[in-house]
Amino acid sequence: MTFKAIGKCDKSWRNLALGVSLAVLAAVVGQAGPAFAADEPDLIFRRSTVFKWLSPNDKLATYGVDDPEVDGVACHFTVPEKGGYKGWLGLAEEVSDISLACRQIGPIRFKGKMSQGDDMFRQRRSLFFKKMQIVRGCDPKRNVLVYMVYSDRLIEGSPKNSTSSVPIMPWGAADAAVQKCGEFVH
Repeated sequence: MTFKAIGKCDKSWRNLALGVSLAVLAAVVGQAGPAFAADEPDLIFRRSTVFKWLSPNDKLATYGVDDPEVDGVACHFTVPEKGGYKGWLGLAEEVSDISLACRQIGPIRFKGKMSQGDDMFRQRRSLFFKKMQIVRGCDPKRNVLVYMVYSDRLIEGSPKNSTSSVPIMPWGAADAAVQKCGEFVH
């Protein structure tokens, strides 16, 4: 091979490496964006579960988030947070054990039409390809909102999930007109 041929080969490898680097950067930026549907959740409290000598402990953290499309509903979820140096740097992949409880906290008012299984909240759970999602649906026969939390990965998701339901009830004497969730599903 001549020096000219080696130079051309080296240049094409550099172009390929640049293209791959830009694709990875775009994927990271896309994954690291803010929550999809709801605002960032409110941290309620954390409790240490595993003590680590020289790095942060493993913890359980409980968060609260309001449904952005349905006034009067709030969800609380508890997630494990990895400690250690990988957790501290944001490089640890979080496990998929997430619990969920949703409740009516005021008069329920729908802001618009929604689809079954719409994302209510989404949060990144690893540096690249894992995310946690809370999705919302409606059981029109029982007039109940149903929320499910699960995590997924680009290649392989997790069957671990949790479900919570919120019956739509009147909220005080002034709230006589209870809305039907089935009227807001398309």
